[in-house]
Amino acid sequence: MKIEQIYTGCLAHAAYYIESKGEAVVIDPLREVQPYINRARLDDAKIKYIFETHFHADFVSGHLDLRKKTGAKIIFGPTANPGYEAIIAEDNQIFEVGDYKIKVIHTPGHTMESTTYLLIDENGKEHGIVTGDTLFIGDVGRPDLAQEMASELTKEKLAGYLFDSLRNKIMPLSDDLIVYPTHGAGSACGKNMSKETTDSLGHQKEVNYALRADMTKEEFIKELLTGLNAPPAYFPQNVLLNIKGYDSIETIMEKANNPLSPEAFETLANESGAIILDVRHQDDFAKGHIPRSIFIGLDGNFAPWVGTLISDVKQSILLVTPKERQEEAITRLSRVGFDNTLGFLNGGFEAWKDTGRDYDTVTSIPALEFKKVIEKDPVHVFDVRKESEYQPEHIEKAKNTPLDFLNNYLTDFPTEDILYVHCAGGYRSMIASSILKSRGIHNIIDIAGGFKAIKKVGISVTDNISPTTLK
Repeated sequence: MKIEQIYTGCLAHAAYYIESKGEAVVIDPLREVQPYINRARLDDAKIKYIFETHFHADFVSGHLDLRKKTGAKIIFGPTANPGYEAIIAEDNQIFEVGDYKIKVIHTPGHTMESTTYLLIDENGKEHGIVTGDTLFIGDVGRPDLAQEMASELTKEKLAGYLFDSLRNKIMPLSDDLIVYPTHGAGSACGKNMSKETTDSLGHQKEVNYALRADMTKEEFIKELLTGLNAPPAYFPQNVLLNIKGYDSIETIMEKANNPLSPEAFETLANESGAIILDVRHQDDFAKGHIPRSIFIGLDGNFAPWVGTLISDVKQSILLVTPKERQEEAITRLSRVGFDNTLGFLNGGFEAWKDTGRDYDTVTSIPALEFKKVIEKDPVHVFDVRKESEYQPEHIEKAKNTPLDFLNNYLTDFPTEDILYVHCAGGYRSMIASSILKSRGIHNIIDIAGGFKAIKKVGISVTDNISPTTLK
């Protein structure tokens, strides 16, 4: 069977392209849809259907633009109620694509409309299942997103629905089916996803904690909800965009692809209340940046961190980008619903600096230099990794202030004594440093290379289970 996974690493997202005899479908497309159109052209195929597994929370789907450009019909599973024309399929309904068949299997739990699509090849053999966020490799979808849209849907109730869907709809299927999920490791839609992006259903029945045959519903609910952090604040906003609709990406690009001189950039920043978002490499940001700008680099998990830390998708944004990467930044912002980019600094940070305007820096030192400091005197150390990273190993007496929830810890940071900040490799600590500086906390030193470099130079670490609070 001809099925192609189109994986986008920065979002840990998989879309699927399926083609048979000149007919094609796309499942869970990203917002920029031209790659899917180009892929169909290679097969001289017409895109017939756009299948959505559910109303996505972590990205804005490309289903509306893809329909507009191709005439394909949008299909949702049972109970979906979008604000635009779409086919709302019935449970067990079958759609034909060339010689293939796609069977609708309603699997509520992650959300109530969540649907799995069973793929049947030209010989009538069941080939695989596109599971959306119902079943991941090594995990299942979190059941606390739909409750944002309907108060009666508690996470416990949704988890119970998911248990029933897995036991009654998924686990009875053949072990040799290939599981094609919509997300992989790094997505906030689950908590224990594997780095693998496909697997056999039989193997998942053996290794996936959520598919244990001897697990009761009560055990499932408890295990699924344990350790589940709050979802990023932008998730409900993306759900609403996917339900109600949105502007085309061409409209967004036309407005945002607006080169601004340093003078115009500064004026617009002052008048609009826009966040200045610097997306260069962290080393470049440390050497010089516009005062009060926020760093979130393109060469990391850019869009999810924007959504987590800025949170309001309506927030206006002005960009400072590496050379010729402004369109990439605008596109990746639009993937998570940030459609109010006002423009970018023409000529980049160097143009700002060349005008003699003020700029700021972040002091960053190598781990070896930090080792000399910490061996001499007690210092304030802040570890911005996730708690699950911090607990196994961390610098003794370091305070864990996860980047995801940095705003909750602002009063913990001393305003006079020097404080040292690190993450795992240097990306997140620079984000944290930029946020702290934007809040008036400037007594920061970043540890370059993060915890990897810290361990490499032999700084003593501890494996205490409970985070230690600095006094």
